[in-house]
Amino acid sequence: MLKRTVMTNLNHNKFESAIFLTFSGNCKEALTFYQNCFGGTIQFVTFEKQLQGYNEMPVISGSLVSEGIVIYGSDLVHDEGRIPGNYMAIFVRCKNTEARKALVEKLECNKKAFLDRNYEEKLIEITDAFDVRWILQV
Repeated sequence: MLKRTVMTNLNHNKFESAIFLTFSGNCKEALTFYQNCFGGTIQFVTFEKQLQGYNEMPVISGSLVSEGIVIYGSDLVHDEGRIPGNYMAIFVRCKNTEARKALVEKLECNKKAFLDRNYEEKLIEITDAFDVRWILQV
């Protein structure tokens, strides 16, 4: 015989999930690029004065809020610096293969050559011009 226990915390805060990416001084450019891919509204918070080591005003916090995705970003990196790695990817579920193909073309617009790919595959993985990995599912 199985015993089922359900525990609910009704006083628990409601949480929201989003993506946070660290960039190397090009947060504004990257979030603007993603706005062209997903639509939505972008906002930036920057320092009032130029910081040493930055060519432009670094973004303290930027955000893209779109119907299907929320991306936050910053130009401020930890002491060890930004190290693109293979430990993280952004997962996006697309409505159909046509929508996914259009998104792939937008995300790869800065690539020199487009790869021949099978858009009927369940998952497609790409890396954009900002070294961000995307996994796109239909």
